[in-house]
Amino acid sequence: MINYDNILSKTASDIPPSGIRKFFDIVSEMKDAISLGVGEPDFITPWPIREAGIESLEKGRTHYTSNAGTLELREEISRYSKRKYNLDYDPKDEIIVTVGGSEAIDITLRALINPGDEVLIPEPSFVCYKPCTSLAGGVPVPIVTEEKDNFRLTKEKLLEKITDKTKVLILPFPNNPTGAIMEKEDLEEIASVLRDTNIMVLSDEIYSELTYNNKKHVSFASIDGMRERTVTINGFSKAFAMTGWRLGYAMAPEPICKVMYKIHQYAIMCAPTTSQAAAVQALKNCDKDVENMCKEYNQRRRILVDGFRKMGLSCFEPEGAFYVFPNISSLGYSSEDFAKKLLEEEKVAVVPGTAFGECGEGFVRCSYAYSIESIMEALKRIGHFVERHKNKGL
Repeated sequence: MINYDNILSKTASDIPPSGIRKFFDIVSEMKDAISLGVGEPDFITPWPIREAGIESLEKGRTHYTSNAGTLELREEISRYSKRKYNLDYDPKDEIIVTVGGSEAIDITLRALINPGDEVLIPEPSFVCYKPCTSLAGGVPVPIVTEEKDNFRLTKEKLLEKITDKTKVLILPFPNNPTGAIMEKEDLEEIASVLRDTNIMVLSDEIYSELTYNNKKHVSFASIDGMRERTVTINGFSKAFAMTGWRLGYAMAPEPICKVMYKIHQYAIMCAPTTSQAAAVQALKNCDKDVENMCKEYNQRRRILVDGFRKMGLSCFEPEGAFYVFPNISSLGYSSEDFAKKLLEEEKVAVVPGTAFGECGEGFVRCSYAYSIESIMEALKRIGHFVERHKNKGL
C-alpha cells in the first residue's frame, strides 16, 4: 500500500479548503434554500460582450493567442486603465492577460517571493492570499483591520508588522468580505511608510468599478512614487459579470512583468481566446452596462444593511464590492455555528467571517449579488432566526 501522506506535498496538503465553497456545496443540494454565500453576479454578461465572443467563434478564432494575450486586448486594457484610474502602462511589456484575477495573484506572488519572505495580508480578506503565499514559499503575516477603522488598513498597523523579512504588502481594496475601501488620503498614508523601503505591493482591484456613496476608486499605483513598486491586478468577472469567462490581467513595471510572463507561459500558455475577444468589447463599449449593474447593487446594498440593523445587529456600511459583513456576536454564537444553524433552521447560506481570517470571528459575509426577491426572503428568514435566538447562545 502506498502511504500518500509521505508522497504528497506537505505545504499543499496542509492548506485548508475554502470556507466559502463549503456552504455553497451544502446549499446546492438543499431544496428551497437561499444562498447569500457566493460572490458571483446574478446578471447575465451584457449582450455586446457575448456577441463579440460568438463572432469570434463563428470566424474560427480558436487558436492560441500570444502568451501575454492579444495585443488588441492589452492595448484596450492600457487605454481603459488610463481613462479610469490614471494608470499608464505599456501594453507590449507591462500587461499580462491571465486566467482570472486569481492566476494574476498567484503568478505575482511566485514572481516576487523567495523562501521565507513575509507577505503582509490585511484581514479579513479574500481566501486565496494566504494559500498562494504559502505555495510560493512565503510566510503569510496577517494585519487585523477593525470595524472602528472602517476596516481600512492604517499606517500604524502596517508599521507594527513590518520586519526585515517583509517582501510584499497585499492591498485588497475594495475589500472582500467587508466592502471597505481605501480613499486617496488613506493610500497616501500607506505610501509614506513604503516609500523608502524595498517592499512591493500587490494591489488587488477586482472590485474597482463597484463603489458607492459617490466614492470613486483610487488605484494605489497612481499615488506618487508607488507605480514602480506595485503590481495592479484587475479583471472582468465582477464588474462585467464575466465570472465563467475566466479572464483577468496584471499590470506591472517591465522587470516584474517579465518574470511573471515566464511563469504564466509555462503554467498556462494563454488565456481563453474567445474570452479575450469578448473582453475587448467590454472595455470599449460597456461602461453604461457596468453603471447600471452598480446602481442595482447599490439598491440591494441598502436593503441588506438596513435589514440587519432593523434586526438589532450591528452592520458596517460597505462602500465597495458587493458584500455586507454584519456583526452577529451579540447572539452568543461563533461565526461557524451561526452559519450552520441558520442553514439548518432557515435554509439560508452565509459565509462565516472566519473563512477570511481569524479576526473575522463574530461576523458573517452576505453577498448582495443576488436578486432583490432573494435578498428580501433571506432577510425575512434571518430575522426569524435572530428573534428566536436572541441572547440564547449555545
